[in-house]
Amino acid sequence: GPAGTWTLQAAIGKFGHSVKFLPQASFADVFEQVERGVVDYGVVPIENSTEGAVTHTLDLFADSPLKIYGQVMMTIENNLMANCDRDEITTIYSHPQIIAQCRNWLGKNFPQIQPIEKSSSAAAAEIATRETGAAVLGSALLAEQYSLTLLERSIQDIANNTTRFLVISHKTCPPTGDDRTSVMFSVRDEPGSLHRALEPFQELSINMSKIERRPSKRRAWEYFFFVDIGGHCEDEFLAYAIRELEQHCSFVKVLGSYPA
Repeated sequence: GPAGTWTLQAAIGKFGHSVKFLPQASFADVFEQVERGVVDYGVVPIENSTEGAVTHTLDLFADSPLKIYGQVMMTIENNLMANCDRDEITTIYSHPQIIAQCRNWLGKNFPQIQPIEKSSSAAAAEIATRETGAAVLGSALLAEQYSLTLLERSIQDIANNTTRFLVISHKTCPPTGDDRTSVMFSVRDEPGSLHRALEPFQELSINMSKIERRPSKRRAWEYFFFVDIGGHCEDEFLAYAIRELEQHCSFVKVLGSYPA
């Protein structure tokens, strides 16, 4: 993400200011730059506590050789900024996720305005600097960087609004003693297949904290499941459970293990 975006702030939180950041226009571009070796790591959002999974990121893992190296949890406080007074606002821009996180607030305060989605909150802020009556939703840093007036603070619908970001790389993280593993799989199209696939994790008392389903986009009505599991893929019990999972699935891919 460009300067002022939440993704860049998550990246700085993970790596500090001593590395070089290369903003990209899309999540797919982030994956591509890491795959080609142009950069060492990429940072992408994976889920938000208000809006749920970022499905585009999930879909990109299906055809990517990349692994998950780490995660960053960030409390998100969205704000309203503009180049005019509040009662002069005629257009509101932001990233789709940010608009979704502020949907109820927007409906109450600007029911006559349909927000316009942009590739990033920074792209939205750039428009707001030159367009009369334009406002942007996003990080307060945008107001500083684009000389906008901060009109309303903390307008997200849920106060405890947190986004989870993933760090992607060609390698996964070694065991730390408190880890999480993400796995993607597809079950065979037969009765009870999902139950049998997940049964080994229950038998070994391995905690499964998250499960998401996405269309495979390869065949109609075929799905990928994404699960987050407690432990590291090199742990004896978890490695055994994954081997058992493979017996009931047409496809299994360990996306990576990383500090919980």
